[in-house]
Amino acid sequence: LGGVPAPRQGTTAPGAAEEERPARTPEDVLAALDALVGLDSVKREVRAMTDMIEVGRRRQAAGLKAASARRHLVFTGSPGTGKTTVARLYAEILVALGVLEKGHLVEVSRVDLVGEHIGSTAIRTQEAFGRAKGGVLFIDEAYALSPEDSGRDFGREAIDTLVKLMEDQRDEVVVIVAGYTAEMERFLAVNPGVASRFSRTITFGDYGPEELLRIVEQQAEEHEYELADGTGEALLKYFTAIPKDAGFGNGRTARQTFEAMVERHAGRVAQLESPDKADLTLLYPEDLPELR
Repeated sequence: LGGVPAPRQGTTAPGAAEEERPARTPEDVLAALDALVGLDSVKREVRAMTDMIEVGRRRQAAGLKAASARRHLVFTGSPGTGKTTVARLYAEILVALGVLEKGHLVEVSRVDLVGEHIGSTAIRTQEAFGRAKGGVLFIDEAYALSPEDSGRDFGREAIDTLVKLMEDQRDEVVVIVAGYTAEMERFLAVNPGVASRFSRTITFGDYGPEELLRIVEQQAEEHEYELADGTGEALLKYFTAIPKDAGFGNGRTARQTFEAMVERHAGRVAQLESPDKADLTLLYPEDLPELR
């Protein structure tokens, strides 16, 4: 959905597997990446990694040494900026290039990795790696594994197990750790063993008003609605004025705004005795929700 983080429906739950999808070529996946709203620097980084892997493969085929490419990544940025969506596309690219066997995404967080007693955390982390074999392990809010007031916290055990498995299974599982920028910088600073396992950090910036408008336009097109004259301008003003506090969800906010507009549109059109096609499709400025 045009830069909006996909719902967790494609995520592998414990013991479950993603549905089989037809394999796409690297060019097809990169085209899907390019279709996302914004994320220009992210797209450049992913393309650079893709080029490195592809040229390395060609060099090996020619009997030449290929540059060592660590594929584990750090994604930093606010919620709703497309980190999970890009992680899923990155997994597809690695399959298309022959780096990974399956390319599925297993999404976990602290609660999935950290146990309540000594030894259970290592087991949980190993099990997560097992589920991710042949694909990508996406650890959301990874900084929660190393809280500032950690003390005897079992997150340390998860980190130690993670570092070892990332090295031992580097050809079978790609790890992406993600979270807020400042928190992830602290996490990597206090865990140099973890930081050394990642090839690069990719920062996902917040969406601007124009990008949020484009996401709403894509949503409208996908669901067969149209923005009436003046609605685009009203949306730009709305997204400029909306508070960018902890409740701001970037692409998620754009999607929720569209959903609210559709609901208000329905309440308006339901009062019409014989609505025509324009009535049924056009979203007007008055359909915008109130600013909170």
